[in-house]
Amino acid sequence: MRRNVFRNAHARRMCGGVGIAACVAACWVVGPALSAAAQQSIPDFSAGTVGWLAQGVNFQSPPSGPHEVTNDPAHPFRPPGRGEAPVWRIADLNNPILQPWAREELKKRNERILAGGTGYTRQVACWPMGVPAFLLYPAQPLYIVQTPKQVVLIAQMDNQVRHVYLNVSHSKSVKPSWYGESVGHYEGDTLVVDTIGMNDRTWIDNYRTPHSPNLHIVERFRVAGDGKTLQVDVHVEDPGAFTTPWNTIQRYDRAELGGLTEFPCAENNDHFREPDVEPMPTAAPPDF
Repeated sequence: MRRNVFRNAHARRMCGGVGIAACVAACWVVGPALSAAAQQSIPDFSAGTVGWLAQGVNFQSPPSGPHEVTNDPAHPFRPPGRGEAPVWRIADLNNPILQPWAREELKKRNERILAGGTGYTRQVACWPMGVPAFLLYPAQPLYIVQTPKQVVLIAQMDNQVRHVYLNVSHSKSVKPSWYGESVGHYEGDTLVVDTIGMNDRTWIDNYRTPHSPNLHIVERFRVAGDGKTLQVDVHVEDPGAFTTPWNTIQRYDRAELGGLTEFPCAENNDHFREPDVEPMPTAAPPDF
């Protein structure tokens, strides 16, 4: 049987091969308990069966300052699946944050789409999204598991997992990986997550904005809107790809759900055949 190379790799290491939903349930029930004082001093992102649904598949711009790549206003974005002909994302190449080589990469993608190609996002082929694009998984919820030593971020779509190790420094030597190395701490009502060590095989966003291996991301998670909104303020630094540090935002809506559902992308996606969609990552032997 063909297997996704990356599906649940972190979860298997953490859970000893059991299903990810069972593992997360066990983590909630028997994981290290937070003291009463600790529970009062940190924000609660994971009470009960709360999930968080992304407000969109693109980042949202901050009120001012350098910001993320947005859509070219001459080519309004209309996604597929709405009963009308899709119009794919076309990146605005005038954004001044882009180094020349990064602008050229986006220009090539724009030209391919405008010539009749498709602009599917990479998760349709079951590839990990990387950071910060992990925040852009659509339609299905994000779950957050909090323990004293780490915070686990789980995207239900393909059950992609990120680990945030609390109150520790980055490793002296970080081996590049799909989600890098994330360390974090709480500042009042905010979880601050610092990520380095990304490989250069992911993109910043669904426009496929490239980055270098020196990408440095700081995310600040906090609950707003009377507990109904999770806001993530993202700060991006990468002098290899961008002319200046810049900021962006993702917001999620709170959703009372029945809990995490296993959703293996590879087993649900064999019907997907488009000529310009990259193949799903596979491995001949199982990885557990």
